[in-house]
Amino acid sequence: MSERVQFEVSDGVARVTLDAPERLNAVDPEMLDAVVAHVEAAGADPAVRVVALTGAGRGFCSGADLSGAEESDGELDDATLMGVGAVSRVLVACPRPTVALVGGVAAGAGVSMALACDYVLATASASFILAFARIGLMPDGGATALVAANVGRARAMRMALTGEKVPAPLAEEWGLVSECVADDGFAARSEELLEQLVAYSLTGAAATKAAVNAASLDLAAALEVEERDQGLLLRSVDAREGVAAFLERRRPVFRGE
Repeated sequence: MSERVQFEVSDGVARVTLDAPERLNAVDPEMLDAVVAHVEAAGADPAVRVVALTGAGRGFCSGADLSGAEESDGELDDATLMGVGAVSRVLVACPRPTVALVGGVAAGAGVSMALACDYVLATASASFILAFARIGLMPDGGATALVAANVGRARAMRMALTGEKVPAPLAEEWGLVSECVADDGFAARSEELLEQLVAYSLTGAAATKAAVNAASLDLAAALEVEERDQGLLLRSVDAREGVAAFLERRRPVFRGE
């Protein structure tokens, strides 16, 4: 298990915390594997009635950790791509209600993981960004389905193609997230929501999740396309240029290769 993912169970709530605050909880494959294992364990534990996913410090998750790409000349492998997809799969399939507590930026993989949860509670200062286009990539982790299921095709395309930052109040207005609260009321509202969900019937919650997801979300199909096409993009010249430009803090020059 990764030391950068904390897990605890108390009063019916399993809390999974991304714990890499120095990089705004950017994720690596080891962290993603740990999240999957913890969510699977929580879903099988009769003492757990709700699973909460959150991030330590001032960010929820800033996306994939690209710090190692500099050593590989900007080349990216597909381990993080597959890991994020696995997290989204396990969150959607979990028989317990899942809640994303977003107290800061959610970017890239962070958006996918948050929206794979059943309820997204965000602070007013939080934001949501699909920044893949900035480095020559496409949304992954199920984001192409998860975002569109919440906000519709037009806004999903807007987020994916422009990479604009969507502040949490606007995200709530769009329907991207379930609820946005003032920063100073976030902790209290988080506990109130978790207590409310703990009181629900386990069988009723599981049946509700399955029905709503069956009616609104084809995650498997989206992940199949994302993992195929993103796998190709990760090996492209444009992706290497995009990552290099990101690390060098300059604008990328894409050549369509």
